[in-house]
Amino acid sequence: MGDRSAELRAAVDAVRAAARACRAVQQRLVRPETLEKKDKSPVTVADFASQAIVCARLAELLPGDPVVGEESAAALRKDAQEPLRAAILEQVRDELQRDVEAQRVLEWIDLGAADASGPRYWTLDPIDGTKGFLRGEQYAVALALIEEGVVTVGVLGCPNLPLDGRPGALFTAQRGKPAHVQRLWDADAGEREITVGSIASAAEARLCESVESAHSDQEESARVAALLGIRAEPYRIDSQCKYAAVARNDASIYLRMPTRPDYRERIWDHAAGKLIVESAGGRVTDADGAPLDFTHGRTLARNRGVVATSGRIHEEVIDAIRRARA
Repeated sequence: MGDRSAELRAAVDAVRAAARACRAVQQRLVRPETLEKKDKSPVTVADFASQAIVCARLAELLPGDPVVGEESAAALRKDAQEPLRAAILEQVRDELQRDVEAQRVLEWIDLGAADASGPRYWTLDPIDGTKGFLRGEQYAVALALIEEGVVTVGVLGCPNLPLDGRPGALFTAQRGKPAHVQRLWDADAGEREITVGSIASAAEARLCESVESAHSDQEESARVAALLGIRAEPYRIDSQCKYAAVARNDASIYLRMPTRPDYRERIWDHAAGKLIVESAGGRVTDADGAPLDFTHGRTLARNRGVVATSGRIHEEVIDAIRRARA
């Protein structure tokens, strides 16, 4: 599909800006009692600010490209939401370092309400891993370009994921080229290529899965791990940072097993991570071994579950899933 270097640069610029805003909200608004009080307002501010910033950057750098995002500004337009609007506006202004009207910010957020139906569009999760964000742990800004159902660019900004002993890692991939990682907060530090691990047997693997049990059937994952002879404790982190963990060999298997038969994954939860793992030499399919199909709108309607591995052990893992279900 040709070179997508310009698109990758635009995506990196947008994700860096959104990640800075998310970090500022986390540092300013998240308190130890936030989770205890079930106060989701900090993540709501960061979520909308992140989407506004990414959509604004893409509209400036790649005008006309639709964005399929998770959020809509409809609820924010209600009078009762004025305090929330004000907090979002403040965050967007701080990042863009210019005065913008609230209506303009709402319009940017709504740029992310496109249908996943055209030949080319971006898909965005402005904060993937809301519980991780509120705990001060792992979350990601995930942005991917999809063309004719194929993911061609993927960028993951992981503000709290360590790189060289410091928090903040940015993972990038362009279809047909190697995956890379670089420091999220230092655009001049340079990037380096990453590759998955080279284990020969799944028994040697470390399994990566969600922290939140509601996101994946961890009992089924445990049965799969037992069948594979895996003894290492699972590596549990939030968000698409799990894809990053497989891509850079912190883990060799990521399982996301459906918690109910009718559940279908959202495209923005997997597009960027999938390309990064595959570009690092790994494999990503659904739990039946079928390719992820991005041609059915906002969900992976034809797929059930997700499995990402370092590649060589993939069929062994899929076979274990079949046996666990049997």
